[in-house]
Parts: sequence; structure tokens; C-alpha cells
Amino acid sequence: MPYLTSTATGTASTDLGLGFGIPGYAHPLVAPVEWGELTRPGTPLHWVVLNVANGPGSRPDPHCLEAAGRLRNAGVRVLGHLDVTYGARAFGELVSDAHRYLEWYRCDGFLLDRCPTERAALPEVRRTVTTLRALLDGAHIVLGHGSHPYPGYAENADQLVTFSGPWSDYRWWQVAEWTADYPPERFCHFVHGVPRGHLDEALRIARWQGASTIYFTDRTDRGGRADPWETMPGYWDEIVSRIGTGVSE
Repeated sequence: MPYLTSTATGTASTDLGLGFGIPGYAHPLVAPVEWGELTRPGTPLHWVVLNVANGPGSRPDPHCLEAAGRLRNAGVRVLGHLDVTYGARAFGELVSDAHRYLEWYRCDGFLLDRCPTERAALPEVRRTVTTLRALLDGAHIVLGHGSHPYPGYAENADQLVTFSGPWSDYRWWQVAEWTADYPPERFCHFVHGVPRGHLDEALRIARWQGASTIYFTDRTDRGGRADPWETMPGYWDEIVSRIGTGVSE
């Protein structure tokens, strides 16, 4: 069953109206404009992922520390990037990375990227999430499945990324029926290759399919050879304005 959701208020916050989850821009030295735009007043942000070097890196990075501090001062959640590698990553390595994110960057939670989706992997993911919450009281946990997981995962995180992929798939994509048991603020959609002329359509799909945290970009993965999330979409100002003011249903 699809949802209709309300629009965001247009302020940088963690409110649960329609807003952005930033999957992880390139390093602040490589993408200074992108990181600077995230603290502009009026940007409807739910959270931003900090990915230093496919994780926290081997030592504190002053540029990332500065970027994370500016976001926190603006009232935006900063999430550490933990690569679960579809369940292949060792539990101890994930916890060690989490400790470094907390110690060096004072993150507010974590995105578990490449999270498995099958039922058999749920106990280990639950173990990881329980440990992360023990490390940080009130941690915001996002499971980055990229597709619909076994429904039990929804009981173990604040949000699930149930779509991550190209616009050519998203525009015909169907939401899983079990998601109707949860409110839209529990789900995130990341879509690349969205043409400027289809922004309104993409926003309507997100509302109708029940996701309040989104990231749409016209960048593409170049057939798997590039990361479409590393740079800001060419229509950033336009999509910020549309989410802030709402679009017709």
C-alpha cells in the first residue's frame, strides 16, 4: 500500500518530513562546494554520511573533522559509514571502525552500507546494531540494503534504504507490501541518473512509495565505473527549493 507524506519545513534539521539523506560525498578537499552547501540555511537535511576512506580511515582527518563539526553545529546528524560487505565483514572490524568514528568525529549514528537482505543474515546484523547502540546512546542506525530486505530488518534500525539504483529502474519500481506497516520516515530511496525534467515525477514516486528520506541526482554510475553520490547533482538548488516548498501530488 503506498503512502502520501507531508513536505518538509525547509530548514536544516532532523525533522521527519521529506528531506535529504546524503549517501556520502567525496572527501572535503575534493568536493569543498558540496560540503559547504550542506550547511546553507534552508536545506532540508535528515543526515549526512561521512565516509573518510571507505570507513573512518587509519588516523583522524582534520578536513573531515571540520566538515563534520560544521554539520553538527547546524543541527544535522552525521553518520559514520560502515561497509558490511553483504555480511562478509568481520564483526570486530565493524565495531573497531565504529569506535574510531565516535572518538575522532563524534558521529551521531551509522549507515551500514551493503547490508545483507536475507533472513539468515538478520541475527548477525541485529548483533552489530545492538552493539552500536550500546556504544552510542540514541545512535541513528540506517541499514543500507539498496533493495527490500526480509521484513524483520525493519525492527532493528531507525531507517532502511530500500532502493538504491538508477532512475530507469526506479520509475517502474514497486514497493514491497510489508512496508505499509511502517510510516514513510522509516525508508530511504537513493536514485541516480534522474533527468532534471523528471524531478517532479521522481518526488511523486517517493511520496507514493512511502519514503521520506531521499537523494536524487543526475549523476550516473557510468555502468558501474563511477560513484554517482560523490558529487552534487547539477540541479541541487532546484531540488532543494522543490522539497522546501513541496510539489503537487
